[in-house]
Amino acid sequence: MEVDQIATFLAIERYGGFTRASEALHVSQPAISRRIRLLEQELGAPLFERVGRGVLLTEAGQAFLPYAETLLTVMRDSLGSVRELSGGRTGQVVLAFVGTLASTSLTRGLRSFRIGHPGVRLRIRTATSDGVSDLVRRGEAVLGLRYDDDNHPDIISTKTYDEELVAVAAPDHPLVGGHHLDPRRLAEHPWITFPPRPGEARQPYADALERLLGRDALTTTEIVPIDSLTAQIKMVEAGFGLALLPRSGVEDELGSGRVRILDLADAAFSIPVVLIQRRHGFLSGAAKALRDLLLKRDQSASGTG
Repeated sequence: MEVDQIATFLAIERYGGFTRASEALHVSQPAISRRIRLLEQELGAPLFERVGRGVLLTEAGQAFLPYAETLLTVMRDSLGSVRELSGGRTGQVVLAFVGTLASTSLTRGLRSFRIGHPGVRLRIRTATSDGVSDLVRRGEAVLGLRYDDDNHPDIISTKTYDEELVAVAAPDHPLVGGHHLDPRRLAEHPWITFPPRPGEARQPYADALERLLGRDALTTTEIVPIDSLTAQIKMVEAGFGLALLPRSGVEDELGSGRVRILDLADAAFSIPVVLIQRRHGFLSGAAKALRDLLLKRDQSASGTG
């Protein structure tokens, strides 16, 4: 049983088919099929059943899945620990984080890491908070940054800082300049926010907006769903609505006056940003350096926020 075979099995299960797994792994489809055939021969049972254009796990595949995930992470950790003996702070580190954090001060920290560690290949994966946790648990990412704690027993969560949210509007919006704006006035205007994410238990931006306006007001307030922080900022600039956005994500726009912060009545909002890693996962010297940089940077951000 080889690492490539197990990785291929998990990719097919994750992406729902041989073709999509082939594209994700950058491996030809005949090679994908050959790996699974050899794996099935070794296990003595078929792992997938073809359904239309996709596949489903057989009963044997479902039984093998949790062990395959564990096997792959253990194999990757063992390879990493051996390479670390001679490699030092070189090699590859995979960091997963929530996509909206890319528009905050995180990118400056990652840039400084790359400059300070030229021998390390830093790979980035983005996903929802639950998706970040999945990537870390499966060993596809060694570290993750997500919103809120992950209470899974295989995960260690370390709160790094609270990302401050500010209500912003275009400079010529009628609410700009008002003092201690109450929820009723705010609810009279369109709000731009992220659309609901099916299966996500916690949706921090939507939850913050509900706390600001009130659940009842949300039923009558016009909501403009946009699944991109950059696009939300542009829509606010253009006067299409108000938005709750991370302060560090709109620093340039605030500095240039393209957006303005609204004065809310006794309301302050933030989202905890949490660094996660596998409880018993191996961290190379490079991964430890990245973890320390993120914790140091974020603690500094917390102290100045």
